[in-house]
Amino acid sequence: QLSFFFNFEDTLNQKHPLFILANKVRWHVFEEAFLPLYSQDKGRPAKPIRLMVGLLMLKHIRNISDESVVEQWSENTYYQYFCGETSFVAGVPCEASELVHFRHRIGEKGIELILKESIRINGEDSHDEHVNIDTTVQEKNITFPTDAKLHKKIIKKCQRIANEEQLPVRQTYTRTLKQLSREQRFRNHPRNKSKARKADKRIKTIAGRLVRELERNLPPNSKHQANLELYKKVLLQEKGSKNKIYSLHEPEVCCISKGKEHKKYEFGNKASFVKTDTGVIVGAMGFRNEYDGHTLEPVLEQVERLTNKIPKKAKVDRGYRGKKQIGETEILIPSPPKKSQSYYRRKKLSEAHKKRAAIEPIIGHIKSDHRLNRNFYKGIVGDNINIMLAAAAFNFKRMMIKWKSSFWQFFQQLFYALENLFFIDFKLKWIF
Repeated sequence: QLSFFFNFEDTLNQKHPLFILANKVRWHVFEEAFLPLYSQDKGRPAKPIRLMVGLLMLKHIRNISDESVVEQWSENTYYQYFCGETSFVAGVPCEASELVHFRHRIGEKGIELILKESIRINGEDSHDEHVNIDTTVQEKNITFPTDAKLHKKIIKKCQRIANEEQLPVRQTYTRTLKQLSREQRFRNHPRNKSKARKADKRIKTIAGRLVRELERNLPPNSKHQANLELYKKVLLQEKGSKNKIYSLHEPEVCCISKGKEHKKYEFGNKASFVKTDTGVIVGAMGFRNEYDGHTLEPVLEQVERLTNKIPKKAKVDRGYRGKKQIGETEILIPSPPKKSQSYYRRKKLSEAHKKRAAIEPIIGHIKSDHRLNRNFYKGIVGDNINIMLAAAAFNFKRMMIKWKSSFWQFFQQLFYALENLFFIDFKLKWIF
């Protein structure tokens, strides 16, 4: 009688990209780095580190959620082999929430280690001395903010706090809020504008009244004091206020002008990416809403940490005006040709900036294929983690596509045959 619990090494297709990637990644690096974060003699034994790191990689490579990657792991034998299993396991590897705790445990430094490993997998392509740098906006998972929405949310949260703490409330405003919501509709119609504005003002008044009532009834050191301070700041802000709050559950979100007719503003944070001319992402960092030129120095320092090399030239767009040299790196910005420049120099600069444009579709792929388009992670740390995981997933996927190609499989067999025939160690062996 045959057993369903077979050995993966003997049964899986060894040319499958996930099978190859599982054997290329240096899992012991993560074991050594993350083991001190666990207690050896307290609490329940933790899940294997390779399993948790593998699930994080698969989530962003396949562009799926925590819940989906856990569910698909129980159905996909290649996922199980990638995460360190030797035979089929019937059942989920862990709860989806454990991935949240693992991300918090390893932090930004741990995620940067995953990005560093993805750069190493790409071999010589990651050691290119010429890089391209560009920034984009990573949108946060929030609704389009308006004052009316925020004020309504404040009312609901105040009512919830009052119910939890069993505090006396003079009025629930249930019927009043229903009527005001009706009056807020169709505000663009000329007959309804004044009615909608009055309803907005009334809702703001009710929100402020409830916040003040909670302040009077709650004890001084209540756990809700921080939330009440946030609500008061929202109620005080106006159209021209600085450092406005656009979301109650994500108060760090920035409003970034996109400048496009179909989408004038984006709400999230700025992400900076560094790509080599050969197509490997060697740097990925999150910022709030800084001027592009101020992001150059931190991101180049990260590139040096991850690759142990300093780029000689960095090609950027005109948004980085004002920066010509950062340390040993020359910053190339498009500018009108000068009469003093030779034809050869002008042609070289033109070719360099044509290559710089290749980073735009790569950012588009990261957004659409690796979960950068909308960030579901919490807080500023969540912003930075999502950016680096998306960049690492792009690098892994880049090599998986190469391994999938029959062209590279043919050259792999050719190089191995030549090595065995002439006993020569080819430098191109890193490709495979």
